[in-house]
Amino acid sequence: MTMKPGEPLSRAILLLAGLLGAAGIGLAAAANHLDDPRGFSAAATVCLANAPALIALYAGRASIRLASLAALVIAFGAILFSADMLLRYFYGIRVFAGAAPTGGVAMIAGWLVVAVSAILPKPQA
Repeated sequence: MTMKPGEPLSRAILLLAGLLGAAGIGLAAAANHLDDPRGFSAAATVCLANAPALIALYAGRASIRLASLAALVIAFGAILFSADMLLRYFYGIRVFAGAAPTGGVAMIAGWLVVAVSAILPKPQA
């Protein structure tokens, strides 16, 4: 069985969506058992808000010109933001200075890529 061009990337996007969704549910559940759940709640919200977006971009990849780029940028931002929140909570350290805002900017950029896709011509079949 051979893979079509771009299929590994498409599968990676779906994998990231599943992992973000699972992480979001786990973080939301854990937040209910903490005295100060702010970091967990923020990470859960980011994961759960963006996982369905990745699934939608995966599903619409044939008709959305920049779907893969948007999905990867959104996933990168969500992972960076969430990782920084959790590292700060557990260890008092950051991924790097400004990691959470960088993740937020990446998510915004990914969503803007989706918006730009709306004005680009559809991919040729």
